[in-house]
Amino acid sequence: GKACRAAGNFIALLTVMKGLPLSYNRDMQEDKEPLFDTVDSVGRTLAVMTALVSRLSFDEQRMRNAVREGFLTATDLADDLVEKGVPFRTAHEVVGRIVRECQERGRTLDQLTLADLRRHEPAFDRKSLKRIDPLDSIRRRRSPGGTSASSVAAQIEFWERRLAETA
Repeated sequence: GKACRAAGNFIALLTVMKGLPLSYNRDMQEDKEPLFDTVDSVGRTLAVMTALVSRLSFDEQRMRNAVREGFLTATDLADDLVEKGVPFRTAHEVVGRIVRECQERGRTLDQLTLADLRRHEPAFDRKSLKRIDPLDSIRRRRSPGGTSASSVAAQIEFWERRLAETA
């Protein structure tokens, strides 16, 4: 859609600029059409997105249920083992076996008990069960751009400040 059009316009601009001799700028008239087309498209897209986002609503319970259906926190489980000193390759293999077993038995990770986990790797402990919780996974992502509440709040604050500076 619009992203392809903008990318195409960008390539057109780069091609015009690449083909210009060092001090010759008569061909700069060719930059106007893709530039103005992109500005118009972005303006219309922002208007539509602003209206859309302002009317969004979320079914939080449905989202909580859906996130537990897959194996989104399998990596967190492997990270847990690595933090306990298990080599990454081994942790990856162990969690792969756990996921495969869950798929074969029609189970999800959050249905596993500590005994289920320990059958595959004795290094698992009570804290490992917390790692399966998607909300715990979100909270632990505290790096810039991460999903934790503090990281999201920091990004919102940063961009509100930047927008205020440019307004």
